[in-house]
Amino acid sequence: MISMGPWTLPNLLSILRLGSAPLLLLLALSEQREAFIWLLALAFLTDAVDGVLARTMGQTSRLGAQLDSWADVAIYTVTAIALWRLWPALVRSEWLAVAAVVVSFVLPALAGLLRFRRFTSYHTLLVKVAVAATFVGLLLMLLGVSVWPFRLAALLAVLAALEEIAITGVLREERSDVVSLWHVLRQQRESVRADAD
Repeated sequence: MISMGPWTLPNLLSILRLGSAPLLLLLALSEQREAFIWLLALAFLTDAVDGVLARTMGQTSRLGAQLDSWADVAIYTVTAIALWRLWPALVRSEWLAVAAVVVSFVLPALAGLLRFRRFTSYHTLLVKVAVAATFVGLLLMLLGVSVWPFRLAALLAVLAALEEIAITGVLREERSDVVSLWHVLRQQRESVRADAD
């Protein structure tokens, strides 16, 4: 297989997502709701696809995990600003669920910064499920279908955040692409057993 260095398709998708953040902000500031929703959907789609492509194409890397995390930070930050700008009444009525999602994003990042002096890039299974549920719930809420999927996704996001914080607490050094807290604990037990032998 020919090495493309950092310019792999998954990394390019993460860069595209990172680059879409300023455009999303511009759409929000100019009150282009429909265009904002379409571009946000595209950003979330690339988020779902880049990791799958990286794994199936054998192109996973620390840089790829970091690009994905940076793009997530940019998109989630812009989305929070845009929600307040474009749908202020909805944000006020669903403040608890919105706050839960925001806090579930911020606290694990802060825990990683405090412990490892950098953002973590765990991409746990629970985080992936929570992000997908939050996106679907957000779309349904913004389109006026129902607020309940977003509320349930907020609860799932909190659980994912608690797992990420726990992972940060038990890891001795920062790692990327951690499946779950259970996997970390199992690997640590196996390591202790191997050292004892």
